[in-house]
Amino acid sequence: MSGVARLLFGRRARLRWIHLILGGALAVPYVLVGSVVVGPATGADDVFGNLPLQLASFGLGLPLAALTSLFPLTRPLESAAVRWLCGVDADRLALGPAGTRGEKGRTAAWFTLHLGFGGVIAGMSLALPPFAVTLIALPVLAAVRGDRLGLPEVLDDAWVLALAPVAGAASLVALAGCAAGCGALLARWAPRLLGPTHRERLAAAEARAADLAVRNRLARELHDSVGHALSAVTLQASAARRVLDSDPEFVREALAAIEDTTRRTVGELDAALGVLREGDAPGTAAAPTLAADLDGLLRRTRAGGQRVSAAVDADPEALPPLLSREAYRIVQEGLSNALKHAGERAAVEVRIAVAGGDLEITVENPVTGPAPSRTGGGHGLRGIADRARLLGGTATAGPTPAQTWRLHARLPMTPMPMRGPA
Repeated sequence: MSGVARLLFGRRARLRWIHLILGGALAVPYVLVGSVVVGPATGADDVFGNLPLQLASFGLGLPLAALTSLFPLTRPLESAAVRWLCGVDADRLALGPAGTRGEKGRTAAWFTLHLGFGGVIAGMSLALPPFAVTLIALPVLAAVRGDRLGLPEVLDDAWVLALAPVAGAASLVALAGCAAGCGALLARWAPRLLGPTHRERLAAAEARAADLAVRNRLARELHDSVGHALSAVTLQASAARRVLDSDPEFVREALAAIEDTTRRTVGELDAALGVLREGDAPGTAAAPTLAADLDGLLRRTRAGGQRVSAAVDADPEALPPLLSREAYRIVQEGLSNALKHAGERAAVEVRIAVAGGDLEITVENPVTGPAPSRTGGGHGLRGIADRARLLGGTATAGPTPAQTWRLHARLPMTPMPMRGPA
């Protein structure tokens, strides 16, 4: 029973009732225009005193409503009202103006239904409650006054007076049921008539895909730059603390490397977050590249005590900018994994070479701690695989028979364009 009461009188039902009343209010001007035609055509002096003439005026006004629904603001306003009052999700509605002929036709159909149902429910809401209250109070008034109150003879019987309150309450319930039913029908039809077309859904999906690509790229940039910086700074600070009294020169170098690492990372962080700032274009600040920043990356890594050897059998200056940037990030992530898993003062080998038209990057180090994970927390390795795949290359990582961990990436020298900000 409570479910039925909530269906008829709950918050959602009340909001949909308001939506129908608004439709009835919007229908009033069109009914007035219709009455101007119906009155002279029938010779009636009082159109609104005759129910059939009222209905005729209402019927003539609805086609006019369909014509005015072609204004651009009709669909956005109706969609907003449906979203807030009928409880329809925003992603099922088209919030922009109707563009094509089909969209305009569906908007006209919706506007006509809204005003048609709204006019009927609004008229019932004005007429039925006073009638129902009169029926409910009829036995009491008859008993107090002691007469028939000028009522028809059919209401003179006692049993009729006894049933009058029941009929009054039933009419109110019927009004609530009609309003709830019409509101539910409009809420069900709204996505079909006001919802996005296939073309609009495709455009929205493409926009979401582009936004997701930007977010994924931002996540990779933040992970690679900030993650490596934190690993390097932690190792550098730990090494400096252990030799603070015995090797002041090393401490000075480590502190200088920490300063340089944090300064560069702040710049990279600002560049990565620039894609989220309104009005900033992606890539407003230069991203690090293999050509310009490899030496600094190796120097900062060595300052933490890591023994890094690098063999570069390629000309970084000759690499395409996109390839140079992504190659730098792959080397950075490889060194970051080595910092976390190879142990103190472990030997790390970096090899960069061109073979068969591809740029090959290898980072190899002994594993004395937990190996990097391919799943679960292995975001860095997944990021390397994503970078390589988007460039048309491949990347593998795993243990070797020599008890080392090897990261190997093979990138075409003419990479495919990457999706997302460059």
